[in-house]
Amino acid sequence: MQPSPPPATVYAALTDAAAAAPEAIALRFDDKTLTYRAFLSEVDRVAEILRGMGVARQDRIGVFAANCPETLFAYYAAAKLALVFVPLNAALSAEEAGYIVRHSDLRLLFVSDDMAGIGQAAAGDRFRHLEALNATPEGSARAGSTRLATPEEDFLLIYTSGSTGVPKAVMLSQAAQVAAPIALRQMWDITPGHRVLVALPSGFLYGLSTACAVALQAGAEVVLLNRFHPARVLEAMIEHQVDYFQGVPTMYSMMLEYCEQRDLVFDLAGIRVLVSAGAPLAAETMARFRNRFGKHIDNYYAMTEATPIFGRYPTDPAPVPEAAIGKAAPLADVRVLAEDGSLCADGEIGELAVRGAATMTRYDGAPDLTAQAMQDGFFRSGDLGYRDADGFYYLTGRSKDIIIRGGANIAPAEVEAVLAAHPAVQEVAVIGQPDRILSEVPVAFIVLRHGAQVEAGAIKAHAEAHLAEFKVPRHYLFRPSLPQGKTGKIDKAALKAELDATPAEANQ
Repeated sequence: MQPSPPPATVYAALTDAAAAAPEAIALRFDDKTLTYRAFLSEVDRVAEILRGMGVARQDRIGVFAANCPETLFAYYAAAKLALVFVPLNAALSAEEAGYIVRHSDLRLLFVSDDMAGIGQAAAGDRFRHLEALNATPEGSARAGSTRLATPEEDFLLIYTSGSTGVPKAVMLSQAAQVAAPIALRQMWDITPGHRVLVALPSGFLYGLSTACAVALQAGAEVVLLNRFHPARVLEAMIEHQVDYFQGVPTMYSMMLEYCEQRDLVFDLAGIRVLVSAGAPLAAETMARFRNRFGKHIDNYYAMTEATPIFGRYPTDPAPVPEAAIGKAAPLADVRVLAEDGSLCADGEIGELAVRGAATMTRYDGAPDLTAQAMQDGFFRSGDLGYRDADGFYYLTGRSKDIIIRGGANIAPAEVEAVLAAHPAVQEVAVIGQPDRILSEVPVAFIVLRHGAQVEAGAIKAHAEAHLAEFKVPRHYLFRPSLPQGKTGKIDKAALKAELDATPAEANQ
């Protein structure tokens, strides 16, 4: 018997899951639960609200809020109406959110009440209260009044930091957001009846798609927290008998710190899979977690541009070597390229060129950047690594100048541009410093203008006024000059070597 073909669109994937088990729990948030039948009804209701607001096919709508059911309703309603959905990171400043509103040409931005001031400043007349999505649609439903979406159409637009300092706009199609959940549920063996705890922000692909959409399109139950807190996550794992949890290394570090400081132990024996991605998980953290909770954390690798790529298959009896990231994910194709573009042999380090189940259509509005990043349908990741003879992959470094703080990407050029705008700053360089909890934190080296006098606190206040909190440098190190390389550019390798040779306490 031939397997059934995959659904054509994201909305069809949801309706298939709802049809298979309409009374199963789809979503649990605070003290509320929704069955798949009720969840689909909410999606259809929000679609009618959006239609009543006059949206047209391929219009772009965004949500700017902490985790909440309305984001998921809007995501699937946008899929139904063939709109483009643009989630915004709830930690963004008005300036940063405004850039996304303008660059994406948003038709509407729905903002939670607690962020209304920032949202209004960012979106102007495109601002709408998120509460508007909880209204009752006017008139009768018009389910058949709009032509169905097609697999190739644009659907999800995700903004992610780039090495140039300007956020990159990654466009993913309907087909991509159908295929990625299929590949991930195969890799992690997620089936109906399983429970997935989500504390990752829905403003990122990792939280919205890799966690929430994968579970919902597999017929599993999403236990959604509005934000991460170590105690709430650990308690929810026990209370709801969770099977899966996806996080970034910082989350696991914070859970450890919380329990170690209080000498607490939570029984996590019932959890099938704990996943870490977004940044390398330190071996020390993994070992400490295993010692305290008796559970292993699996590394997972993907990018907004291509997902999934590497991970562990729970059904694979072969253990993952300690330094490996895992095997290639279902539907993933990986090439390890030498500098001349030829394929590397097993064990030979090269740049990873990848094509995942979901690979971006383009960088929206940036054809030159797209052409640089894509080669023969493969995304040039900028990450270095190799494959062993058994099919396991290893990461050895990054060729891109990106700081990964707690799983969130920070473009040094963006932070440098903000700091350089301070009237006392002559020159600045921002680099990443290893951090036990957050993996990396940004540190700013600053040369002041002649005769200028300013305290680090004033520079920090300037940064906080223009950047999301996670992008603000932790330390500000004043120098009479910055080292230069042979090309006249700032020698960041020398600055990093200086940091690595200096105890973190000395940079306080």
